Amino acid sequence: MKEIVTLVKEFTFEAAHRLPNVPAENKCHRLHGHSYGVEIHVTGEVDPGQGWLIDYADIKKAAGPVIERLDHRYLNEIEDLENPTSERIAAWIWERLAPALPGLSLIVIRETSTSRCLYRGPGGADRRGNPCQGIQGIQD
Repeated sequence: MKEIVTLVKEFTFEAAHRLPNVPAENKCHRLHGHSYGVEIHVTGEVDPGQGWLIDYADIKKAAGPVIERLDHRYLNEIEDLENPTSERIAAWIWERLAPALPGLSLIVIRETSTSRCLYRGPGGADRRGNPCQGIQGIQD
């Protein structure tokens, strides 16, 4: 019997940004910062010999340098993040991790303790082609 699991590795980074495409009176139009949380979800079949899907260290090895590019930065200055919404940050991370993590299934970006975005890949489907009911990025 196949065992399908999802592993989650968490990261944090500190960064400043502003959202240039919102109205000037919106508080997010002004420069501000967040202590971001990032969850990287990898889904797949447990290897019966090893007893695991992937080593957490391999997730860290793939994601660490990507997260480091965001840490203590002004996100608007990073190429392809000129409008750094949580949705765009999640997609930016996905694009850089997908080649190294074949089971990548979800990226969660947490801006605050009560606001986060869930990103399941381009088109709202994870790498295994599972639909996400039309949801690409959600803010709660």
